[in-house]
Amino acid sequence: MDKMFSVEGRIAVVTGGLGQLGTEFSKSLASAGAKVAIYSRRPFSTKQIAEKFPGLEDNIRVYEASVTDKVELAAATDQVIADWGVPHILVNNAGIDSKPDGSADQNAPFEVYPQKYWDEIIETNLTGVMLTSQIVGTKMAEEMRGSIINVGSMYGMVSPNQALYAYRLERDGVPFIKAVSYAASKSGLLNLTRYLATYWAPKKVRCNIVSFGGVKTGSYDKEFIDAFLQRVPLGRQAEVDEYNGVIRFLASDASSYMTGSNVVVDGGFTAW
Repeated sequence: MDKMFSVEGRIAVVTGGLGQLGTEFSKSLASAGAKVAIYSRRPFSTKQIAEKFPGLEDNIRVYEASVTDKVELAAATDQVIADWGVPHILVNNAGIDSKPDGSADQNAPFEVYPQKYWDEIIETNLTGVMLTSQIVGTKMAEEMRGSIINVGSMYGMVSPNQALYAYRLERDGVPFIKAVSYAASKSGLLNLTRYLATYWAPKKVRCNIVSFGGVKTGSYDKEFIDAFLQRVPLGRQAEVDEYNGVIRFLASDASSYMTGSNVVVDGGFTAW
């Protein structure tokens, strides 16, 4: 059983691997013996790696590449292959959303929602996954093996409940609308996952998506958290490390007969 779940000696690419969840995924895979290549939009020195990932410096490297830049992705992937070999695992984790405390037009009603924010979020969350999968997945397919793990959201399955944000109008006098772009990007990711799963099945490259629920960040209003938790059967948000297990599972041979699947880890939010 231990061997079945092992990622020892495997090479993983994690996009957005310096963010909140990406850091946890990178730590989890590296601590299990994988070599982890983090793709980041900003440079990150070896000293910074040692500070952020103490004890894991030999297993983690950061490569500067934006998921929206195909040239940078290709160069980073070529360098990973030169350093370690062809990746076995790709975690498409990089993603953005409108900020709860952002400008009013970022969270404007659909009728007047600016296209620039739509374009920005779709470009990163959906086009970025397509480009990264195209570059890294092609190398995997040439080796006739690989696991692509797309990081989705419960809002790729259900529409955001605008009632969760009603308190903002009462409190601030300005309505807050959870914008369409994030949900649309994560919904698109569901079928991109299915497409890649069926397209690359003959090449033995698996592709699955994990639809996550809320994670504890400490950056949301108490009013929002209270309303949100009333809709979560488990009655709490996920701890920051509680998604590591499903990532490890999909990266390992324990999930060898899974492809095209949507694994929902949301505390039961979408069960109601």
